[in-house]
Parts: sequence; C-alpha cells; structure tokens
Amino acid sequence: MKYTAVSLYRKMIVCALAEGMQVDYFNELKTPYSSLDTVKAVPAEEFFELHELLDAELGPGFSIRVGQQMKIEDYGVLGLSWRTCSYVGEIFERSERYFKMLSNTYVFKVEKNKEYSVIHLMREPHRRGLELSNEATLSATVVVLQAMTESHISPTQVSFKHSPPNDLSSYTNVFDCPILFDQPHYSITYSSSDFQMRTAKADSSINKFLVERVEEETKGLEISANKVAMDCERLIQDALPSGIPSIHQIGALMGMSNRTLARRLADNGITFRDLIRKTQEGISKDLLKHTERSIAEIAFETGFSEQSAFNRAFKRWTGITPIEFRNTP
Repeated sequence: MKYTAVSLYRKMIVCALAEGMQVDYFNELKTPYSSLDTVKAVPAEEFFELHELLDAELGPGFSIRVGQQMKIEDYGVLGLSWRTCSYVGEIFERSERYFKMLSNTYVFKVEKNKEYSVIHLMREPHRRGLELSNEATLSATVVVLQAMTESHISPTQVSFKHSPPNDLSSYTNVFDCPILFDQPHYSITYSSSDFQMRTAKADSSINKFLVERVEEETKGLEISANKVAMDCERLIQDALPSGIPSIHQIGALMGMSNRTLARRLADNGITFRDLIRKTQEGISKDLLKHTERSIAEIAFETGFSEQSAFNRAFKRWTGITPIEFRNTP
C-alpha cells in the first residue's frame, strides 16, 4: 500500500485551520483529525485527496504555502539528521535512500554538473492531488535549505510538469527565480557552489548517531534500552562543556520526546539525572588521573560553572576531594 506519514497529513490540516477553516470539516475525513494521535500514516490517496479538497477551498497556492510552513521537526528523525549534515547536497543523498520513512511515493534523483545541481522529483502525477503534493515538496525544499544553512540560499530554476494556475503570486513569492510549467519533469535547481555549502549545525558525531536512528526506523526496529542509554551518555558528554544539558535538549537531538527518552532509560533501570551524574563522574575521574588539567578546567569540562560546586559534587560522588583522588595511587 502507498502511504504518507501522518505528520505531513497533519501539517496540511494545521495550515488550513490557520487560514480560517473549521476543525469540524477535518473530522469528517476518512482519517479524521481527531484520530491522528493514534495513527502513524495515512493511505497516500487520502493525502492526495486532502490536497485537492484544500486547493478547492483555499485557492491556488495553498500547497506552496504549506511547503513554506514545514519545519525540520515535521520530518521526524530524518529531518533531525538533515540538520547535522556536512553540506547541502548530503541532504538529498540521504533523502534518495530514506524518504520512505515519510512516504513510499517519493523518488529523488540528483543530477550534478560543474555549474548546476538539479534535484528531480520522480513522481508521475496520476491525479491533481499528486501535482499539488509535488508543489508542496519543492516549496518545502526552499525553506528547509534556508533553515539548514541559516542563509537565504535560493534556487536558480523550478520546473513543474503540470500547467500553471491562474494566480502565481504564492509561487513567485517563494521561489524568487524562473518558474517553468508544462515541463518534462518536476525539479528544483541550485548552483553547484550552493549545493556544496556547509550546513550551519554540521556535527559528524550527532549526525552519525541520527543516521543510525534513521536506519533503524527505516527497518522498523526498536532501539534497545541499553543502546539508548549509551547514545544518551555520549550526547551528554559532548554537551557538558557548554553546561549541564536538559532532558529536553538531549531528547531533541535523539528525535524523542522527554517522556519517550525517560521511558527508554527507565527500561534500562536508570534516570536521566543518574546518567548526567554517571557521565560527569566518569569524565572527571578520567581527566584527573590521565591529564594534567587544572581542577577548574575539569570542572568546566563536566558542566560546572564554578570549581567549588564541582568540588562538592565530586566529594558527594566519591567521598574524597578531586585533589585527594588525583593524589591517590
């Protein structure tokens, strides 16, 4: 069966509500708005039908406006993995392989040369709703790349296979480049230099972890409780020099809600606070024994803003001061 993630279906409804439609309208759908918390995906044909209904209700350009409202978080763990990619083009390479997490109706193909890089969206429009969905996808591409690079990166050309609507104002506002209709393919083109642009939050360690999460979710596998604890500990360790991270911060990096992360850790018999303390204690002991760093530097590395607070915490953990621990054979 062809499917679309419920997050994309929900986004359309939220945008339509913001444009003045009433919630009762959406509770009459085959998959009603009131049931969305209980499903992970909807049939693709229902998704396309909703595009058609909203285009009729809200006029040309609604799909383009939906695309502009897409956030990284709307794409789940796949979107979070995009955020930490090294460069822009890596996002599309990942989408070619993993977009089936969101829908098995998308096929991306990237064509690159020295001057331009063209992202082809290989979705043949057998109905109007699919044409509109393609519009939303290309619109979302613009806003996602701008968010990833924290720049005003813009395409050089956008092509649609279908005919133009009567009103092109939403299209011209978004793409700011030549917009072609009745073309052989759906595509969006960027300069190859922009395609190699580094993303604003590139992080190889977190990126590697998130790609593993994407792999696991793609295969429909549950992450073991022990692996969650180890990954969580690694992310805490990376974050500590900037201060003690919250469960919200770490959960966001792992693509989990606070409640889900707390539950996964509980499955391993620990709490988030336990893991913070365990990580701080392990790092501090290692630095005290195997480096010449000052106590103040070690305090900073383990998330403390003051050496005195670190000294008190270390004595609470071990029963001795950091100096005594360092001097113990």
